Amino acid sequence: MQLSELEIIRREKLNQLRNMGINPYPAELYPVDHTSKNIKENFEEGKKVVVAGRLMSRRIQGKASFAELQDAEGRIQVYFNRDEICTGEDKTLYNEVYKKLLDIGDFIGIEGELFKTQVGEKTIMVKNFTLLSKALKPLPQPRVDSEGKVHDAFTDPEQRYRQRYADLVVNPHVKEIFVKRSKLYSAMRDFFNDRGYFEVETPVLQPIPGGAAARPFITHHNSLDIPLYMRIANELYLKRLIVGGFDGVYEFSKNFRNEGMDRTHNPEFTVMEIYVSYKDYNWMMDFCEQLLEFCAIRVNGTSKVTFGKHDIDFKAPYPRVTMAEAILKYTGFDITGKTEDEIRQAAINLNIEVDDTMGKGKLIDEIFGEKCEGNFIQPTFITDYPKEMSPLCKKHRENPELTERFELMVCGTELANAYSELNDPIDQRERFEAQLKLADRGDDEATEFIDFDFLRALEYGMPPTSGMGIGMDRLIMFLTNNTSIQEVLFFPQMRPERKKVEMTEDEKAVYAILKENSPIELDDLKSQSGLSNKKWDKTIKGLTASKAAKVEKTDEGLFVKTL
Repeated sequence: MQLSELEIIRREKLNQLRNMGINPYPAELYPVDHTSKNIKENFEEGKKVVVAGRLMSRRIQGKASFAELQDAEGRIQVYFNRDEICTGEDKTLYNEVYKKLLDIGDFIGIEGELFKTQVGEKTIMVKNFTLLSKALKPLPQPRVDSEGKVHDAFTDPEQRYRQRYADLVVNPHVKEIFVKRSKLYSAMRDFFNDRGYFEVETPVLQPIPGGAAARPFITHHNSLDIPLYMRIANELYLKRLIVGGFDGVYEFSKNFRNEGMDRTHNPEFTVMEIYVSYKDYNWMMDFCEQLLEFCAIRVNGTSKVTFGKHDIDFKAPYPRVTMAEAILKYTGFDITGKTEDEIRQAAINLNIEVDDTMGKGKLIDEIFGEKCEGNFIQPTFITDYPKEMSPLCKKHRENPELTERFELMVCGTELANAYSELNDPIDQRERFEAQLKLADRGDDEATEFIDFDFLRALEYGMPPTSGMGIGMDRLIMFLTNNTSIQEVLFFPQMRPERKKVEMTEDEKAVYAILKENSPIELDDLKSQSGLSNKKWDKTIKGLTASKAAKVEKTDEGLFVKTL
């Protein structure tokens, strides 16, 4: 492991502390009794306090120093005075430990008294301090100049997502996103629990990837010698619980889909799903808009949020538009009663790319997605989806070609999806079989498995039920004005980090030649390098060992290429 100059210096300080008999990582409890926030909110001159946190800045002026301590609630100013800390002849604790051996980022505990400076700043007069944890790596250090401009900000997205721990320390606004995320979960739980619904847990490892059409992650259970799938949806298990007699169940479900990654998709994501017996999708629309208004107010204090350039209001009620009405309005084409061939031709006329794998439902979905979806900025329920698009949804009570389904659209994006759930086991079996036929045609959004145990559960009888799923990551994106899902996940999935290769001067010179001529004959590269045999051997071995270059044997001889 190669260390920077600053990291080497911090390790030297670590050893000096140990040589002085100071444990830089003590095990015992530190008796914190105040935080920066409650000190500021309940300030009393002369009050004794015990606090702990990171040392984030300091201004040493001889035998006195002002510094900032950061804890979980914010920052507070602290004042170190040599004679207050070291009341006897021995001034080591201030002169050596504080001034020379502490660094920005170290965790310290402070015992002191509250006072206000001449300019009115609430401050802790330090009477004693304890090193609680020595930081060996310097934090990124954004700084603000006299004009309020921020310099050296830790803003590179990839670095921030990889090192979220550092991001949270130096960018306090990031923590607020996750505080709001926690508030959102609490608000939803309160809303559901107050209505008597039960939070449950269902399997993450499943024998069949059911409840949705997606590419699963696959693993193997050694003891049972069977394949298992990471959960892509929890829907079918929650319905089993409705069969079992629960009136209402919900779960915050970690789902996993082995598909692409972008600004709105992560392979691991969270969905809240709720199922309530004796209800239908009309009731669920009322329930959904009440829930989201409640959550927005609990998280932000208002139903109104800003998302990008749009001002969104989650206050109920929301408009309700059928899919057929939306397509007619924005394309002039009425899908009602049309055949698959007619809809395919309409899509072609609308310059929408289609192929032979697309069935009627998929064609309608493409038309809506391309021509209609982006027009719904304020929360809007899109209702009554074609039967082919909704294999788990009950047929519409007035039109058997449709289903009793809605999606809630916000800023042209789906936020919630809900059904009057299909509880006819014979109809459900036929829908599953129809999905298999679509999958055989190449439709990658059709389900490829039939969950026969779920069908057996339905045969025992499931009461009329409505179910809804809400993408929690997407909802918190709206509530915090973030267009990237990575901003609302503590640790989003990232590509493997490429380690920075430190090269010698000879390696740099040879690599520069190689970059310009890769692949190049080994002897030719050696000749151009001008290195002695000994230096050449060491250099080419270094480049290949660090995987910066590779030597390959071909029919024409030995060649070197960059990696």
